[in-house]
Amino acid sequence: METKWQLGVRHLKAKNIVLIGMPGAGKSSIGVVLAKNMGMSFVDSDLVIQEQEGKKLHELIEEHGLEGFLAIEGKVNSTLHPKTAVIATGGSAVYSKQAMEHLRSIAMVVYLRLPYESIQERLGDLTERGVVLREGLTLRGLYEERVPLYEQYANMTVDCENKNIREIVTELSKRLK
Repeated sequence: METKWQLGVRHLKAKNIVLIGMPGAGKSSIGVVLAKNMGMSFVDSDLVIQEQEGKKLHELIEEHGLEGFLAIEGKVNSTLHPKTAVIATGGSAVYSKQAMEHLRSIAMVVYLRLPYESIQERLGDLTERGVVLREGLTLRGLYEERVPLYEQYANMTVDCENKNIREIVTELSKRLK
């Protein structure tokens, strides 16, 4: 039986890295720097969604509702096939089992972990950011709902608390090579 780490190392043959985590964890910012550092391309799945749909994330949520948006996000993430890329997903990507299984089949999945208090401090207007938040659900509730999913799908977890982008990228580069 392979360990989670051995499975992750085997996935490196796919030459892709997927970053998952809460909104505000730094997936896009870290992803751009990591891609440059590792000589890879960078894909932001939220931008791919916006480009394919011709609308901003919050507009898609308003137009299609949360479930409709999640279906669009899952479909887009399920069809990503980069050759050698760092892929930053939206925080809600983990709601699509099909998409996450696809991403795990083509990449090493890395969970960028931050404590709730840091996420709360970093986030501004949740609606404007396109954060998928069901009516009546607080940010704390969202955090508690998603963390087990991030942990379930991750091949590797990186604690990002009290680290800058350079430190996180250096740690990831060492662990992934």
